[in-house]
Amino acid sequence: MPTAAGKPLAPPRASATAEIGRLDSSSSFDAGGFAPGAVIAERYRIIGLLGRGGMGEVYRADDLKLGQSVALKFLPSGFSKDAVFLDRFRAEVRNARQVSHPNVCRVYDIGEVDGHHFLSMEYVDGENLATLLRRIGRLPGTKALEIARQLCAGLAAAHAQGVLHRDIKPSNVMIDGHGRAKLTDFGLAVRDHEAADGEISGTPAYMAPEQIAGRGATVQSDLYSLGLVLYEVYTGKKTFEASSFADWRRAHTEEQPTALTHHAADIDAAVERAILRCLEKDPTKRPASAPQLAAALPGGDPLAAAIAAGETPSPEMVAAANIEGALAPAKAWALLAAVVVLAIVAVFLAPYSSLTGLAPIEKSPQFLAETARETARKFGYSDAPADSSYWFDASVEFLVHQSKTVLSSEWFPQLSRSEWTPVEFFYRESPLPLFPLTRAGLVDPQTPAHEVRGMITMRLDSRGRLLEFRAQPRFVKADQPPPDPDWNIAFSAAGLDPARFTKSAPAWLPPVPYDARMAWEGSTQKTPDTRLQVQAASYAGKLVYFEQRGPWPGLNFELSALGAPRGAQQPSTPGRIIGLFIGFCFFGGFVGAALLARHNLRLGRGDRKGALRLAIYYFLLVELSRVLITHRTGYFWLEFGSLLEGVAYGLLFAAILWSFYMAMEPFARRRWPLVLTSWARLLGGGFRDTLVGRDILIGAATGALLGCLVRLIYSLPVWFPIPRGVIPFQSSPEFPRLMFGGPAELLAQMLDVQGLALVWVLFCVALIVLLRVVLRRTWAALAVYFVFAAFATMGPPGAANGLLNLAAGIIIAPLQLFILFRVGLLAWMAAQFVAILFYFFPLTFDFSRWYAAHGLAAIVVALALAVYGFRLSLAGRPLFSSSLDD
Repeated sequence: MPTAAGKPLAPPRASATAEIGRLDSSSSFDAGGFAPGAVIAERYRIIGLLGRGGMGEVYRADDLKLGQSVALKFLPSGFSKDAVFLDRFRAEVRNARQVSHPNVCRVYDIGEVDGHHFLSMEYVDGENLATLLRRIGRLPGTKALEIARQLCAGLAAAHAQGVLHRDIKPSNVMIDGHGRAKLTDFGLAVRDHEAADGEISGTPAYMAPEQIAGRGATVQSDLYSLGLVLYEVYTGKKTFEASSFADWRRAHTEEQPTALTHHAADIDAAVERAILRCLEKDPTKRPASAPQLAAALPGGDPLAAAIAAGETPSPEMVAAANIEGALAPAKAWALLAAVVVLAIVAVFLAPYSSLTGLAPIEKSPQFLAETARETARKFGYSDAPADSSYWFDASVEFLVHQSKTVLSSEWFPQLSRSEWTPVEFFYRESPLPLFPLTRAGLVDPQTPAHEVRGMITMRLDSRGRLLEFRAQPRFVKADQPPPDPDWNIAFSAAGLDPARFTKSAPAWLPPVPYDARMAWEGSTQKTPDTRLQVQAASYAGKLVYFEQRGPWPGLNFELSALGAPRGAQQPSTPGRIIGLFIGFCFFGGFVGAALLARHNLRLGRGDRKGALRLAIYYFLLVELSRVLITHRTGYFWLEFGSLLEGVAYGLLFAAILWSFYMAMEPFARRRWPLVLTSWARLLGGGFRDTLVGRDILIGAATGALLGCLVRLIYSLPVWFPIPRGVIPFQSSPEFPRLMFGGPAELLAQMLDVQGLALVWVLFCVALIVLLRVVLRRTWAALAVYFVFAAFATMGPPGAANGLLNLAAGIIIAPLQLFILFRVGLLAWMAAQFVAILFYFFPLTFDFSRWYAAHGLAAIVVALALAVYGFRLSLAGRPLFSSSLDD
């Protein structure tokens, strides 16, 4: 058993390694077994001996048939008669021929002449790395890095074909005349599934601990050997020194390598880390692959290296991923044009797919508020109020009735001719300030409570006709019988003809104190078949209550305040099952995200800085929105209390958002880091980053497409006899009043839409991560999420437009997943934001409508976002290039 370093280990199987050196004048004519000029196998003319070793001789020769130089490797005559070794020799050729790469010496064929077996391979005009290092010492840093990358590439090509080299050492690396490295000599190579335990093969000085211990070789064994070679390349010194096989075994299994910088202080720290990691005694701690090692070297892709190593890359590493993101002008213009065209399509579809399109709101809120105030004066309430508030809401119960009784194709003309409108106007006034006690700081039908004497609450339709009136009567001392109230005034305010109504028994109790009440039943002239119930009450001769109800299940103020599911039917058994599934996903998502966030926090995982920035941003969104829309009373302590309540609410939801982010971010950063790249850059302040712009532009175009698809789905009943549904009027309790409010409310609405997109997208990604953790299969997690997302859009079980909502969800869910994994989280955020703008805001081509500016603002914001992404995605290039298709 040889003991000299650099010599292949022969027992139990010998190596086919020959010491191949540089061809020079002396070696050219060292004839060896064949003299120069000899023709072998009637094809190869010997030029000279390149080198010899324990495994035979290598000659330079000319291939007379192809007219090119080759190298011929001959086995010693003793081995030529060994059937086992001949099988191994043939296996070398088979294995080597599997690998074709510029950094691997090609093996061509096998032959035999006069009992001598040989193989033909690529001739490399240069010298081997061992000779080069003995001649000049360590390589310069730039050249060493180049050689290291080339060896990684060649070894990666071999491993990709399932070939383990098992004898990587400087003498088996050739440096050609252009300075390129080529991996040679696959004499000990085996297929990765053929590496058996108990076999010791290789050169002791360059064998991995597991190899020299006879535990078989793996990819990590080759990487250990490569690390030893690179150690010499960078330092000019061997990693270990020994004089016997036992000493080499002890060195590889027990000794720790000296730091590279001990030999050369100018070695890059990244290089030292990468090489020392290759030299770990435990194979599992070494790089997982040659590409991972290459990525860890300076100028490589550290993100790819971390992923290949099974590590979690840092947020900074994710943000610094080697992705530029610049778009060709043609693509950028196409995406921007798509947003513009889809905006036009969305406005075109709006009349068939939204409440304001099917039943335009004719009167402005200011006009309706003055109408309500004038109605109160007619009823005898002439005192100027100390405070008032008004807003719009949707009459979903009327829409449910309409969907059951009117053919889908008749919806538009029916709503145009209908006595009633699906949008209602609420007005409240009080002799004392209306103290808002809701979380949003808004007045609603029941907050503050209707208990102050002289307080009035009124509900009108969008044309200004009275639907409901209630007033809290003042205390009146009855010195004489009260006068009979004039009920006709209330009928007139409601647009009803008293002659078409007859008295009936009261069907419900008035919600305010009264001393007289009346009830009627009848119909209107336009809709004689629709029976209406009207009830009124008075106190001391003054009207305190009036309400008209149609055949649809009316929901009074109390139920609205309690959050009853408006327009919902009694769910069926499948509906209950779906409801339970959706509820479980929501509840499990919230609780699971909190637990997973806590787990990540305890283990030190997660981008805490990014999560904090996101939570602060969301908190500011919530608080600014609240400041813009909070109903002001002018009372300091009440205002201060409201402010504290708003801060508490903002902190709560910021904490929830923080938990979503901390739950999903570490997992996504490890498994799907490219999903977070542009998001991490934006969160780190990269507002001018090209990739950020690209993803925002793609997201804006996708969101515009989603918005148009939803509107198209809800427009289908206009042309086809399918159940009718209308785009929900609201995504939150405050949505309608903000959408039809003034500039401050509109700005608050835009902020709310941002917050809604943030919360929903992060919740969905956190849910996907939780499902992936529980189910352990990405496809299974995405399948369950798809079912959740599709059914979550249906609304309450039994909702009138549930089937259309489900159809929308089935289309939207896969598009959202595609944009998430194909482009990234930021693109989904942008898509969600633009989609809400496109399918919730009142879009119209009729600019005479008082709310046209609100829809126009939504389009302008979406286009502004797209233009912002468009400019960034061009990476500073001119808007128009000489060729838009470059």
